[in-house]
Amino acid sequence: MPKAPADYQTRYPVDFGDIDPAVRQTVVQLYAADGIKSRGLLYLPPDRKPRTVVIMAHPRADFAQHYSIPFWVEAGFAAFAQNTRYLNNDSMMLHENLLIDLAAGIRYLREEQGFERIVMLGNSGGGSLFAYYDAEARLPKGLRVSTPPGGGPPDLNQFDFPTADGFILLAAHPGQGKVLMGSIDAAVVDEGNPFATDPALDLYDERNGFRIPPAETRYDAQWLVRYREAQHARVARIDAIARSHIADAQNARAAAKGGDFGKSPADSRMLVQRRMMAPRIMVVYRTLANPNYFDLSLDSSERVVGSIFAARPELFNYHAFGLGHVVTPDAWLSTWSGLSSYANLARNLTKVKVPTLVVGANADQDIFLSDVRTEFEQSGAGDKRLEFIEGADHFMRAGGTKSHLGDPRPRLMKLLTEWTRERFAP
Repeated sequence: MPKAPADYQTRYPVDFGDIDPAVRQTVVQLYAADGIKSRGLLYLPPDRKPRTVVIMAHPRADFAQHYSIPFWVEAGFAAFAQNTRYLNNDSMMLHENLLIDLAAGIRYLREEQGFERIVMLGNSGGGSLFAYYDAEARLPKGLRVSTPPGGGPPDLNQFDFPTADGFILLAAHPGQGKVLMGSIDAAVVDEGNPFATDPALDLYDERNGFRIPPAETRYDAQWLVRYREAQHARVARIDAIARSHIADAQNARAAAKGGDFGKSPADSRMLVQRRMMAPRIMVVYRTLANPNYFDLSLDSSERVVGSIFAARPELFNYHAFGLGHVVTPDAWLSTWSGLSSYANLARNLTKVKVPTLVVGANADQDIFLSDVRTEFEQSGAGDKRLEFIEGADHFMRAGGTKSHLGDPRPRLMKLLTEWTRERFAP
């Protein structure tokens, strides 16, 4: 079997390096109730069919070779890695469609494979995704989300959502919109110009406390209050832009249904029909500006300066790649807005009652220790547990001020497999 490159953890931080070739792997094609296709990989031990399977998924990341999989199989469990319809593409992502994908995966595991117990592994963005799924799945039809924040389908009351039995939150963030709310650059004054800045709110201006490492950055407490308020205000402005674009398309659809539409000149009808297609694409500049990246006294932990996305956020903040940079109005509201998206733990986690394990990474640069503690407090489970992994970065690699402790993954997976075994024997 070909070996993974020595630097695979840097190049592919979510993936395992190698797996026993005797492990049985099955490629699964899934069709959601709306007919859209997603894919999964089912991993089984070489010599037995377990009773319990762990399902993992992320809104857009490829989890097909998730680093936890070899550990689950070695411990006697099955593992199912599902990639959604939005794999590597969150520019048009509606979280409500993701729930329909998950339903197809869980139904396959329960009905076609016959697993008795299903444990949801919500790693990173998978945490808020699975929490949203379970919260809606437990509600009777008629009480679920009937339309995404931007309007239109899907109506979740029209679908069946089979439930799972356990939940692991692993280095999980509070929601993509909530993460972006914390990292969006409050100094932007013109959404069409990435360089238009309010110096008084510039996180990376030395007059506001910023220092290039190894010098230490410290932000004034009152300035931070103003900065966080300005982040909130910017998200609200972008929400308003998104809703305005959606309203334009809705007005065009209403005009096309009018009794006089057919009598309009051909060029006028074509213009209305084009606007019905809602071709607006929003560009959101500068989304890597969280004060916690440089001021390590904020939410103190084992982390070092920087973000999981870049060691130099003050420069990468202007890069073409970044969170939520290119989105449709509907995707912004459903996924990236910290004010409008329903896919957040504060909304959903209190409704998740199945046994829940919450695990944080002490050196995580984007999901902070206070986030993890809040998740534990928000959990509605009667059987819940909180743990932290020392010397671990967001991807559970050795990182931070205690990186000398070595590879955290064996320590992490001992915790995860033992907790799961106690409740859901393989």
